[in-house]
Amino acid sequence: MRTYNEKVSIYHGMASTIALNFSNNFFPIFAITILGASNYQVGLISSLPPLMALLMTIPAAILLNRAHAQKKLVAMSVLIARLMFILIIMLVYIPSTTFQAWSFLAVIALMSVPNTVANIGWQTLIGGLVSNSRRGAFFSDRNRLLTIVGLISTLLIGILMKDISESVLAYQLLFAIAFCFGLVEVFFLMKHEEEPAKIEGPLTKKKLMDWSIFQHSGYVWFLVGALFFNFAWQMAWGIFNIYHVRIVGATIFWISMFSVGNMLMQILTFPLWKKWAERKSNVLVLVWAAIGMATTPFLTVLSTNLYYLTLVQTMSGFFLSGVVLLLFNLLLEQSPEKSRTYCITTYNVLLAFVAFIAPQVGIFLLNVLGVETAMYINSGLRLLSAALFFVVFVRYAHDSKASIKQ
Repeated sequence: MRTYNEKVSIYHGMASTIALNFSNNFFPIFAITILGASNYQVGLISSLPPLMALLMTIPAAILLNRAHAQKKLVAMSVLIARLMFILIIMLVYIPSTTFQAWSFLAVIALMSVPNTVANIGWQTLIGGLVSNSRRGAFFSDRNRLLTIVGLISTLLIGILMKDISESVLAYQLLFAIAFCFGLVEVFFLMKHEEEPAKIEGPLTKKKLMDWSIFQHSGYVWFLVGALFFNFAWQMAWGIFNIYHVRIVGATIFWISMFSVGNMLMQILTFPLWKKWAERKSNVLVLVWAAIGMATTPFLTVLSTNLYYLTLVQTMSGFFLSGVVLLLFNLLLEQSPEKSRTYCITTYNVLLAFVAFIAPQVGIFLLNVLGVETAMYINSGLRLLSAALFFVVFVRYAHDSKASIKQ
């Protein structure tokens, strides 16, 4: 039996999923088709949010720590972020096409500021509202329901907007619906029942950073492998967007089908990766997942057939589900328990930096060498990341044997 807060949180999550599915998924095709964005500008769509998250993480944490109640601050942040959709709707009325694209990027960057506060605040809020004993079952249930809602909403967009990918009104309608569900999102956030934090006794000030985490070789090896893999993985995001829209001519319908196939495969195969990781080890199974991810860029540029590309995107969901699960498992596994918070924060900060740089490198290679060569290089780098994870696996095995002998 779900508690009141658990039910409200699921409703909030559903509204949030729909709002984001009606907006973020279609930012690249909107920028290319309607605003005439350049390849460099398309790359910035992927790069700017992590850059802003990197800059805002510490200020957001300070702001949230000073707030006695998280709910209002999170709801206000979400409202400000969703109001940005109205600005995006109005962008097409700017006379200069060049200025339209740059204004769109400015809005994306501004939107990332309240989004960062909202994301960190929501994690803190929900952590205090759901008991430890219920947390695992609740999040499993919530994620399953939100994925189903995401699938249905994405599929619905694809069907209803199948033949109007070049219509300005179609995108304005998408972003208007996203804004409306954003208001529903704020409504359900405010419906949570939160008890204001009680301050008892003197506050103990925690240190900002624990540098001793870098003395743990297992964590350092994880950082090296995970950050290089994420660089290789995210480097191709902008290239995929440009290839699908500018070269293949994918419409809103096909972009939706790519997402639906990918999400459906992730749902179906997630338990398999969990089982394999338990039988072998997280890092060894991650080697195979990374090899699978390396095939996606190479296979993508072999054809411009949309049915074939849908199959490739669906297949990539199989390996993506493994990567997402195994990277998270490895992070927890290799983070010393006493300094786990510092380990996770450090990883996320470094990851945000990589997420900013990687798409720009990808777009640079695209402009200099062309889309096919850029994709082949990306497949090679992803394959190299799999080899690096194998080195990490051998290193872990060696360290494990050494500790047993001692």
